[in-house]
Amino acid sequence: MFLFCLLLVVYCGTICGNLLTITLVSISKNLHTPMYFFICQLSISEVFLTTDIVPFMFYILLNNGGTITFNGCVTQFFFFSAPEVFECFLLTVMSYDRYVAICNPLRYSSIMTTDYCVKLVVSCWLAVFFIVGIDTSTLFLLRFCGTNIIDHFFCDLVPLLEIACSGSQLAELEVSLVGSPTLCIQITIITVSYVNIITTILKIPSNISRQKAFSTCSSHLIVVSIFYCTLFIVYAYPTKGQSSTISKVLSLLYTVFTPFINPIIYSLRNKDIMKAIKETIF
Repeated sequence: MFLFCLLLVVYCGTICGNLLTITLVSISKNLHTPMYFFICQLSISEVFLTTDIVPFMFYILLNNGGTITFNGCVTQFFFFSAPEVFECFLLTVMSYDRYVAICNPLRYSSIMTTDYCVKLVVSCWLAVFFIVGIDTSTLFLLRFCGTNIIDHFFCDLVPLLEIACSGSQLAELEVSLVGSPTLCIQITIITVSYVNIITTILKIPSNISRQKAFSTCSSHLIVVSIFYCTLFIVYAYPTKGQSSTISKVLSLLYTVFTPFINPIIYSLRNKDIMKAIKETIF
């Protein structure tokens, strides 16, 4: 019951925080910039993610377990994977946005136009549907001949592969051929962007200007670090060395608590957001 109450509070906070961000970015003209446009898209994806995972998790906790059809499991996996993969692409785009803002400030407004930002987001979603479509199709390659009990809160690829009797090797190969190169490219772009950003910031002679420049990208850097670290631990770390409890806790971290923390990082540490809140209230 304690876990249920905790998750309920976190879920309500996640929905309210992200909807507040979406509303503020939509109605406040001061927030009609590329950075806040991307933050708004991030909030939208996190609302979809938590809504796909948490309600069924409540059902499992209240009934000490639950049942789901195979088609329902595939559907949940698709709507869980899509926002997660989209966030990977979006965080990469946001790192490029910060790179242009810090390293090419005079050309920022001409490069990051509204049309270009929309095209970037649309391209991210198209890539997401392609990758997630391939990942989801791998589930139909699996064959189950046991009790079909998933020791997890939701339908994820790893616990499904663990209970599959056959087809898991082909599914793992297909995911590795698509997912691993994509993730490596994203991490490379983010790393190169921030190496250039940090190098440029260190060259600024004024301490005040240096701090101001770093503050514009510190929130994004924190979110990227939390997201990719938890993702790496869950999927790249050998799962055979993890207990089911540890695996569940790590999954809760990046599916439930990270979407709850992100609006706090972007909002409470952001003067523009706080100013927009005050203007909206008063």
